[in-house]
Amino acid sequence: MKLILAPMEGLVDAQMRRILTAIGGIDQGVTEFIRVNDLVLPPKSFYKIAPELKTAGQTAAGTPISIQLLGSNPDVMGENAKLAVKLGAPAIDLNFGCPSKRVNSHKGGSVLLKEPNIVHDVVKAVRTAVPQEIPVTAKMRLGYEDKSQALENAHAIEEGGASEVCVHARTKVEGYRPPAHWEWIARIREAVDINVVANGDVCTVDDYKRCRDVSGCTDVMIGRGLIAKPDLARLIQHENQNDGTSTSQKASVLSWQEFLPMLHGFYREMWLEVPDKHGPGRLKQWLNFLKLQYPEAQDLFSRVRGIKDPEIIDHMLLPDSFREAG
Repeated sequence: MKLILAPMEGLVDAQMRRILTAIGGIDQGVTEFIRVNDLVLPPKSFYKIAPELKTAGQTAAGTPISIQLLGSNPDVMGENAKLAVKLGAPAIDLNFGCPSKRVNSHKGGSVLLKEPNIVHDVVKAVRTAVPQEIPVTAKMRLGYEDKSQALENAHAIEEGGASEVCVHARTKVEGYRPPAHWEWIARIREAVDINVVANGDVCTVDDYKRCRDVSGCTDVMIGRGLIAKPDLARLIQHENQNDGTSTSQKASVLSWQEFLPMLHGFYREMWLEVPDKHGPGRLKQWLNFLKLQYPEAQDLFSRVRGIKDPEIIDHMLLPDSFREAG
């Protein structure tokens, strides 16, 4: 079984991947998408999204990171995939799931699910362009407006030569509204011969178990669940290793005191990467997820919400400062 960290534009960047894979339990990750239009991108475009290319395609914890490409021009997608591999990509993932209106309006992401022939041609071009030992995978939704072409698109990905497809169990129109339709992932898994990865609404260990039971998939991709509960993958791995027996020791939950230095490190690293006016926003974005797991995150979010000065926020993240506030 594999646990894969999902690509989430504007949220799961290199800093986030580094922290979450260091906590443990994640077997593999995927970058945010690299947008491909009609040109072969310069290397700096790849390094910006995937600095792991400079470290053998892995995070500091040794977790391999696939490079995700998004586009609809088969030949240009193939050429960009070839360059990504030359730069060190351990695997290429293709995005047929992004629901962004902006991306879809430029013929990228989930809108391509309306045209399975293009999905097939993109996969085939990339598979042809890169060495056979480099895995080519894809991520899709169940469709655009509806699920009527779900199986056709899965077959298109398989016939194009991908070795694996990850299925987010909603359509584009459904967005991220619950529930995720895991039973549809089961239908796709039964229809194709390549590996199928389940994705959608896995936020707890129990969600993970239900997702595997309903979908029949061995491998699961998790996004928002890991952002809200950074040790979720570690807890799942512990449960799997012990088969959930009553005699097994309960996994140690990552406490707020253990996590706070990681959060502070994330803020400082991110502060160096983005303009000051945007730095606090990234922290607040993550706290908005973390407050679902940590009451302390809710308190910290309330305290920093109206503050724009990055130095003041930096001080508030120091453990001593946090204790004083408590």
